[in-house]
Amino acid sequence: MHPMDMKKMMKQAQKMQRDAALAQEEIAAMTFEASAGGGMVKATATGDMTVTDIVIDPTAVDPEDVEMLQDMVVAAVNEALRSASEAANSRMNAIMGGMKIPGLM
Repeated sequence: MHPMDMKKMMKQAQKMQRDAALAQEEIAAMTFEASAGGGMVKATATGDMTVTDIVIDPTAVDPEDVEMLQDMVVAAVNEALRSASEAANSRMNAIMGGMKIPGLM
């Protein structure tokens, strides 16, 4: 490989690495909200897969059916995290052009 080609490749790799780091910061700052039970339970997560908020409508609290409330919380949290994961993967794929680099994906 010609030395100039190698230099160009290294510059492109460094730019891709900077872009990926910036994208990871942007993704971490994004929030994703999901709900379950017709909005009775809402969960909010950040792009770095941290659940930041859970809101439960008081009418969803039925002492006779705690399992339903638990299921709604799990569903809302999982949906918020799924949305965050999809957005992160989409953003990183756009930068990386589909390349898989260990530690970044």
